[in-house]
Amino acid sequence: MRIRTTVACAGALLLFVSGCNSAADNTGPQKAGGSVRGVTDDSVKVGGIVSMTTSTGYSKKDTDLGARARFERANAEGGVGGRTIDYLGAEDDGQDPARNLAAARKLVQQDKVFAIAPMSSTTFSGADFLQQQKVPTFGWGTLPSFCGPSYIYGFGGCMVPTPGGTISQTWPEGLKRVTGGAEGKSVAILANDSDAGTFAIRTYKQSFASAGYEVTFAEASVPAGSVPSDWSAYTKEILRSDGGRAPDAIVSVMQTPYNIGLFTAIKRTGYDGVLTDPTDYDPALLARSATRKALDGVHILLSFQPFEQDSAAMRQFKEDIRKTAGKDVPLNMHMVTGYMSADLFLAIAQKAGKNLTTESFQKAARGFSDTGTLVGDRTEPRGQKESFGCGALVQLKDGRYVVSAPFECYEPIPFT
Repeated sequence: MRIRTTVACAGALLLFVSGCNSAADNTGPQKAGGSVRGVTDDSVKVGGIVSMTTSTGYSKKDTDLGARARFERANAEGGVGGRTIDYLGAEDDGQDPARNLAAARKLVQQDKVFAIAPMSSTTFSGADFLQQQKVPTFGWGTLPSFCGPSYIYGFGGCMVPTPGGTISQTWPEGLKRVTGGAEGKSVAILANDSDAGTFAIRTYKQSFASAGYEVTFAEASVPAGSVPSDWSAYTKEILRSDGGRAPDAIVSVMQTPYNIGLFTAIKRTGYDGVLTDPTDYDPALLARSATRKALDGVHILLSFQPFEQDSAAMRQFKEDIRKTAGKDVPLNMHMVTGYMSADLFLAIAQKAGKNLTTESFQKAARGFSDTGTLVGDRTEPRGQKESFGCGALVQLKDGRYVVSAPFECYEPIPFT
């Protein structure tokens, strides 16, 4: 179902990039016959690309709900620049590279969208096509394609450190709240044996050391293809890494199934230090008692305001989701992904003015900044090279999440 509501007044201003409707023309002209693709006198057409279904059963379908909620509120408030947002909903790429590119082509060439928001998948093979066609695209900047291209925007900035860029200090700085500072404190960092794991170790080893922690162990050694049944080889080495003693904190840069195995094994040794990871913030995990037990006490890194933290932005988010869903629903990070992708799209557009062209949108983006959002302070084009550096920690405690380090923005460090 598309979002199209009557515009009551012309208040906020929206403008967006359009590009060529032909795959053969990579210059991506924004106008054809005097009109801008996806824009009429009273509407702006937007579509999304989301991994709604996958071979493993994992789904990001709620990303679509989050985007829809934000667009519906924009329309209820009068639209943008006298135009409603005609949201087509999200194409399902099945987490498949070929389908991701096909979805991008369909939205641009067939549906003739003005912009894509959200784009949420572990693959982004359509990035080059969208950049060539000058289609502004918004999503969570956890993929390299969100770092550099001029028409692709991460709602939290570029989350992948690049040479000459910076590293967000959210995790170690937030952890200081938990460990009572970093002086005299040690950490061990473990990741999967993969390119991504190796890169994570390189990044977080520098990050935690810069924050003042002694990094006593940092390895990407856990097989990426399957979860180990025996963790003793890893726990033995980690728990002796600080001069024969256990480190003050153990940092896992792995997904939930690995964290369950690792943390369960660590706890069985009697370890009473801090356990932390960046992935296990999901109410669905609380449904299983075994999972709750394995992750109890773990501090989880977030790059957006926790649902448990009271703020005007979070209250608005919850109200918008409830209204669009038609009832109270469990909140998750996928909703935030869709919602904040749409929000950045709208925020830059409001600054751009009524002249909906590629040039005017890009000009607005080059001088864009705002504060107090669910992801903190935003600035472009800085966000196309580095993250906005904001985040929080929550702890799973007695079957529920509690804030252990409030949402805050920290100064990043150079990535070397």
